[in-house]
Amino acid sequence: MALLPYLLDDLRPRRIRDQLFGLDLSPDDFLADIVDRPMLSVRKYIRPWRNLAAVARDVGSTIKSDKDKFQVNLDVQHFDPEEISVKTSDGYVVIEGKHEERKDEHGYVSRHFTRRYALPEGCNPETVESRLSSDGVLTVLAPKVSESKNERAIPITQTGPVRRKAHEEQEMNGSAEEEAIEKTPQKKRKK
Repeated sequence: MALLPYLLDDLRPRRIRDQLFGLDLSPDDFLADIVDRPMLSVRKYIRPWRNLAAVARDVGSTIKSDKDKFQVNLDVQHFDPEEISVKTSDGYVVIEGKHEERKDEHGYVSRHFTRRYALPEGCNPETVESRLSSDGVLTVLAPKVSESKNERAIPITQTGPVRRKAHEEQEMNGSAEEEAIEKTPQKKRKK
């Protein structure tokens, strides 16, 4: 049933203002209002599928939240690093990108977006990190605080000789003292 609007979309006439944001215009889009409809009917049938493929490639953002972390990946390839800001505010991560009008292959364009993501419980806003990859994907990561259960693992550190060796040394020292006592004259021995 989700494909039904895309299939029926072909029945309605196309206009240049119907372009999906971020997708290129085809030459048919310019000719649709000028040329007779029957000439373009076959191409019009194929066009929605081309749009579906382009929309599927442009996922925009992905959110992953598991027991260890909350992570957002956002495609910001149209923005320079200094045009993007990431901040936390009232339990939300707010990502904003804005660039002034500039020339591209289709003319002039200016872009601005704001995205807000609620931080899940267990995420400390002070530990949120962001990274921008060379291909324009912004990753925002918030590690979740582990629950303390008044239980803590204590590391074991090895020091000194093993107990058996210490006991053997003590026995050896004890027998050496006995030998020394036996060698001393009886006059000096105290009873």
